[in-house]
Amino acid sequence: MTEEYATISIDGKKLVKHTMANPAPLGLIAFGLTTVLLNFHNAGFFGLNSMILAMGLAYGGTAQIIASAMEYKNGNTFATVAFGSYGLFWYSFAIMLMLPKMGLATATDTTALAAYLFMWGVFTAIMFIGTLKISKGLQVIFATLAILFFLLALGAITGNQTITMIAGYEGILTGLSAMYAGLAEVINETHGKEMLPI
Repeated sequence: MTEEYATISIDGKKLVKHTMANPAPLGLIAFGLTTVLLNFHNAGFFGLNSMILAMGLAYGGTAQIIASAMEYKNGNTFATVAFGSYGLFWYSFAIMLMLPKMGLATATDTTALAAYLFMWGVFTAIMFIGTLKISKGLQVIFATLAILFFLLALGAITGNQTITMIAGYEGILTGLSAMYAGLAEVINETHGKEMLPI
C-alpha cells in the first residue's frame, strides 16, 4: 500500500516527503465497470437509461479524468492521454444523448454515430501500439476496445442489431479485462508482490 508520506534522511536531517498513490487502478476500474454496464445494454439486457448516463458522467468520466490528472503529475504521458481521452469520451457520449432530450440539439443520426465510433476505434488502435511497450493486460484491453468501437460503428452504419449485440458481448469482455487489470494492481500493490498476473 502506498503511504501518503514517507520519511527520508538527507545529511542526517529527517524530512517528510509526499508520495503519490498509483492512479491507474482507479482509471482502469472506472473505465471497466462503466464499459460493462453500457455493453449490457448493447447486448440487449436492458435499454439505454439514466443509470448508464450517470455512470458515464460520475465514474467512467470523472474518475478517469482524476486519474489522468494524477498520471500527469507522475509524468506518465500514455496514461494521461488514455485516461483523459476515455474520461472525456464518457462525457461526450452522455452529452450526445442528453442534448436532444433537452431540446438543445438534434439527435445524432446513424452516419454521424458511426463516424464518432469509428474515429474512437482509430484512436484506440493507435494507442494499442503504445501498449506493446507496457503490459499484456493493457494490450488485451486496448485490442478488444478497438474491436468494440469498430463493431459498434459497423452496427450503427448498417443498422444490423446482431452486430451491435455481438459488440455488446465483446464490450463486456473489454470492460471485465480492464476491471481485472485495475483490481490486480490494487491487490498486488497491497500485498507487495504479484498475487495476480497483469
